Amino acid sequence: MNKVETAVIAYFNIRESQILSEAQKRIVLEKLSNRINSEGNLVLKSQTFRTQLANKEDAIKKVNELITSASKKKKPRIATRPSKQSKEQRIESKKRSSQIKEGRKKLRAKDI
Repeated sequence: MNKVETAVIAYFNIRESQILSEAQKRIVLEKLSNRINSEGNLVLKSQTFRTQLANKEDAIKKVNELITSASKKKKPRIATRPSKQSKEQRIESKKRSSQIKEGRKKLRAKDI
């Protein structure tokens, strides 16, 4: 059996990076903390392709994608109120299920 190890482990030192600003470094370190080792390196393994060169290119692409996605600002959620119709539908469904459960009760002599 002739097996060749083609997996690539990519390391990207975020703290020493000259590409990222200090604010971006803080955000990336916070968001990707589970992928960063004690030395401050972002560690990523790629082994999807059969050649080491393709895995190396894939690892570089993944590192770039991770950093860009981590540095994007999250869009704030705008709170919305439920519409009048949705409130009425909710109350109607609650009434229906209440009636169904009421029908399951056993009849007692004092209820009649």
